[in-house]
Amino acid sequence: MKKKTTNGRDAAKASEGRGLGMKASRIGGPVKRASPAGHKSSQKQAAERREKAGKVPPSASSNRFLRGGRIDPRRITGKERVVDLIEGTYLAYNAGRLREGCQLFTDKMLDPSVTVGLTMTGALTPAGLGMSAVIPLIEAGFVDWIISTGANLYHDTHFGLGLSMHRGNPQTSDVLLREEGVVRIYDIFFDYDVLLSTDAFFRAIIQGKEFQRPMSSAEFHWLCGKYVRERERKLGIGTKSLLGVAHKCGVPIYTSSPGDSSIGMNIAALSLDGNQCTIDPNLDVNETASIVLNAKRSGGRSAICILGGGSPKNFALQTEPQIQEVLGIDEKGHDYFLQITDARPDTGGLSGATPAEAVSWGKIDPDRLPDAVVCYLDSTVALPLLTSYALAKRPRRPLRRLYDHREAMMARLRAEYEKTK
Repeated sequence: MKKKTTNGRDAAKASEGRGLGMKASRIGGPVKRASPAGHKSSQKQAAERREKAGKVPPSASSNRFLRGGRIDPRRITGKERVVDLIEGTYLAYNAGRLREGCQLFTDKMLDPSVTVGLTMTGALTPAGLGMSAVIPLIEAGFVDWIISTGANLYHDTHFGLGLSMHRGNPQTSDVLLREEGVVRIYDIFFDYDVLLSTDAFFRAIIQGKEFQRPMSSAEFHWLCGKYVRERERKLGIGTKSLLGVAHKCGVPIYTSSPGDSSIGMNIAALSLDGNQCTIDPNLDVNETASIVLNAKRSGGRSAICILGGGSPKNFALQTEPQIQEVLGIDEKGHDYFLQITDARPDTGGLSGATPAEAVSWGKIDPDRLPDAVVCYLDSTVALPLLTSYALAKRPRRPLRRLYDHREAMMARLRAEYEKTK
């Protein structure tokens, strides 16, 4: 009897099916090694024969799905550096994603040719993360531009004014705290006068002559940073404020919702007295788009690091639809995407939307999806680890001082837009 053979067409079909995730048993392909799709009795007997003979199973190194690093962690001794801990023990689940995120940020996003944008949501600065993590990243040249909630920038200013925030017990009665003039952000407590003093500071500087016009939020925050730095010098408290450091380093800081914070509330209040300070969202939309376009047209790449999600995430990612969909300029999307979030994708919220979904909008370059990592973790846990890892692994980068180049970047955007007409 002639042995039945598989022709070339059948073999190709089997290979194609396996590439699509189909079971080998369903497509007629041979099963050479133990597999859930294989003959169970013969596989069981083979395993028993190996055990009896003291042999190990055949190597799986040729299997394309088994080429990842082996789970064989080093023992924790208490003497590890952060780099050792992340690379040696963060091997799976969201620890694995954090390791991948740290390596993506450090190995690829911090390449000299990459322009890095950072977005911030959640009350990060009240917890001290502006001072402990974001300021070191800026000073090292690891963050080139920022989009933040206004609240993070408002609470950041407390520290630059020498005002204090304290650790507290989140189980404390809020009625009692209210009676004693204490404000709470979960387990962060501070005196109500911290708000009044910070409001008074912003109202005082916003009435200055240089603020009496429409401007982008980046220009507004740059001017504010100048005054915060001056207050720090007078108080002799060193560098405490993210706004102050961004001013010094030429890092533009935008906010996607200027009226959604106490800073915007004070601008609105002063407008009742005839103050002319206005944050123009049109300038913000076009300036952020020009940063991304300039990164690409200068022969480099664009990276977005997202802490949380929300409006700042969308404002950063919408730069590409603004360039492509609205202005009609040919582009492909951001090159690198790193998000740290606790939001689920299936609820439809932007905070949980995956980089793959962003591809459909043109926000992320589809060819770069392997260079996209989502870590489902609290930013207050992940950011210090990411910062320490990056500072240990990478030398400082020259400051891009994008704030100083806003006009040139906008001129490039306008020139390309005119060509589309």
